[in-house]
Amino acid sequence: MFVIIVGGGKVGSHLASLLMEGGHTIRVIESRADVLTKLHRELPAEVIHPGDGTDPARLEQSGIGKAQVLAAVTGSDEANLVVTNLARFEFKVPRIIARVNNPRNAWLFTPDMGVDVALNQADLMAKMVAEEMSLGDMMTLLKLRKGEVEIVEEKIAPTATANGKTIRDVQWPPDCTIAAVIRKGTVITPRGDTVLQAFDEVLAVVRTTQREALAALLGRS
Repeated sequence: MFVIIVGGGKVGSHLASLLMEGGHTIRVIESRADVLTKLHRELPAEVIHPGDGTDPARLEQSGIGKAQVLAAVTGSDEANLVVTNLARFEFKVPRIIARVNNPRNAWLFTPDMGVDVALNQADLMAKMVAEEMSLGDMMTLLKLRKGEVEIVEEKIAPTATANGKTIRDVQWPPDCTIAAVIRKGTVITPRGDTVLQAFDEVLAVVRTTQREALAALLGRS
């Protein structure tokens, strides 16, 4: 997949490294001299494109015409919105992701401004803290389908309802699938007759609305 990242700061450079490890073709557009120096220490030279990501000519030179995804992750909400607008309505990029720096500006990051997915860091952090406070040890590893589905992990508590039961005997939430059980570092393929034990780490795919019900089965009863 060909991905253009506008903004080469910590978020942009880390995203570029992750995507490159996944075999994707990446271009990072950045204008700040000090950040460019840092990028050249971390990324291949052909990935780095000096310039202003809000400049249509710079975007065109970076190959936006063939980009399948654009991520606008600068530290400026105004710049990110200009980039997403250009990417969607000028260059017809199929998938556009934008970073929201100031939560008060989140309402602007909509499809009308060219944004498919808005990453509101402050809001995500607040929700994660609230979830951890209310659901004990369950950890969200990944959100799918725009947050409707989650991949979660939880260690089975000794007092949990599921402890000592086979997978088939547990009344799982309707929208929940057990993906793996990790026991003392060994990955166990879950089967109906797999007996769950205290301190097993359970990985599950669950609808967000059923997350609390799953936590009640695996966590402290």
